[in-house]
Amino acid sequence: MAAGRLDHAELLDALTTGVVLLDGHFNVIHANVAAQGLLAMSLNKAHGKPFIDWFADANGLPAMLRRASEHAEVIAEREVIVRTVAAPRDARVFDVTVTPLDGAVAGRDLLLEFSDATQRRRLNRDSELRARLDGSRLMTRQLAHEIKNPIGGLRGAAQLLERELPERAQREYTRIIIAEADRLTALVDNMSGSARPPQKQLLNVHEVCEHVFRLLTAEAKAGVRVERDYDPSVPEGCFDRNQLVQALLNLARNALQAVGDAGRIVLRTRAVTNSHIGARRERLAVRIDVIDDGPGVPEEIRGSLFLPLVTARPNGTGLGLAVAQEMIHRNGGAIEYASEPGNTVFSVLLPL
Repeated sequence: MAAGRLDHAELLDALTTGVVLLDGHFNVIHANVAAQGLLAMSLNKAHGKPFIDWFADANGLPAMLRRASEHAEVIAEREVIVRTVAAPRDARVFDVTVTPLDGAVAGRDLLLEFSDATQRRRLNRDSELRARLDGSRLMTRQLAHEIKNPIGGLRGAAQLLERELPERAQREYTRIIIAEADRLTALVDNMSGSARPPQKQLLNVHEVCEHVFRLLTAEAKAGVRVERDYDPSVPEGCFDRNQLVQALLNLARNALQAVGDAGRIVLRTRAVTNSHIGARRERLAVRIDVIDDGPGVPEEIRGSLFLPLVTARPNGTGLGLAVAQEMIHRNGGAIEYASEPGNTVFSVLLPL
């Protein structure tokens, strides 16, 4: 190689797009550095072996390879969902292009290009969710105005009645009415977004997680294990403690209800770099995961899960996730989730 010039392998390794070259039998000839990272594969181990063997679920990839090889045409698909052998639980989303080449080994070689579409898909989903939440929030604010008027009337009537009651025991009932009216008013304020702005302070997120852990442990049934998996490298951040506790508690209690009488719940923290929260790219953030091994989120409500009054439980209110998402948004973060039977993860992302 002449001095100052790059060979083909070095040029491919300089690309951020994953590139894999297959022979006519769909065995790996070469994979650049980006492809090895995206697909969790090692070129040393993959060279000369069937490409499809590196996937626990290759989805439509085999059909794309056959079509490109048999018909000598370029095949391009957006958002192909695959699972690798190295991480079978983690679905990866790629834009894939398969280009047939004149084969030097057997038949027709194939050039595969992989672009990570996971982030774009997440951003599109988050933008759509935010738009739907904005519409839902407007309706909720209008409804809240109508609800708070009769609540105020009930509270005022209870106060007047309390003054007329001679016995202390009777006045306890009116105090319960007043306290419950105040609780409903606070809940409506949270749902409508009209509550106080976040009172942010420098917090150790693990102190918040420990508080939620203790409450969850006290509520859990005997057959439920509640575990912790904390990343000690997570630095402190500025958040509203009460709002963060309430949001995490809502997620944790959902997990508790999902596992029922027996199961496992994990509170996990991780420091993440160069992550996206909405359309913003954050240099450093914290991810707090609430993981359960319950049956998973039903397919029919996944697209509207964070909207108010959406629930799969017969006795559920459908307010817990909506309130949690609103509180995390007020602290500059977002909630994401991934769910399948036996492994549901709700992730709170907060900027540091």
